[in-house]
Amino acid sequence: MMTISKSHAYFTPEDYLEIERLSPIKHEYLQGQMVAMAGASKAHVIITGNLSALLVNHLRGTGCLPYTSDMKVRLPALHLFYYPALAVTCNDRDRRSDEDFILHPKLIIEVLSDSTEVFDRGDKFADYKSNPEFAEYVLVHQKQILVERFQHKSDNLWVPKIYSTEDTIEFASIGFTCAIEALYENIAQLF
Repeated sequence: MMTISKSHAYFTPEDYLEIERLSPIKHEYLQGQMVAMAGASKAHVIITGNLSALLVNHLRGTGCLPYTSDMKVRLPALHLFYYPALAVTCNDRDRRSDEDFILHPKLIIEVLSDSTEVFDRGDKFADYKSNPEFAEYVLVHQKQILVERFQHKSDNLWVPKIYSTEDTIEFASIGFTCAIEALYENIAQLF
């Protein structure tokens, strides 16, 4: 869990949500602090779009919904809001809620960048684990064809699996499989 210094202005979660609805830029919320997010690279946007299209088609009619990077995940016990690249919820409370966030993600996917990789692997993953419904974490590299999946097996056991070129990836929490190349469609020229 990340600890934030109290030397900056403190915002309540309600303040944050109100400001965020009006803000032209996105911020994550870390224990009372608002942290501006950097813009995404072209590869990040393409990978996220590919994943979104694949997941929307796969989840159609299942009761599960994928959300892209404009939807926050709230971790109320830790006083945090994060914007993952993608999150999937199968919880009816999230589907019926008109809030600007979800509380019950089953699958979270982050597309790694140089500036976020350490945080995504470390503190952010540890924070996401505080949610008991969270079952699978996926890290997608954007500079090479490489996907890392962490599947929750028991209390503190998260089993890693690495996928690379020509592999078929699996997101077990939602019964999804596809060729890894589908995630990287239209960006081969960027490598």
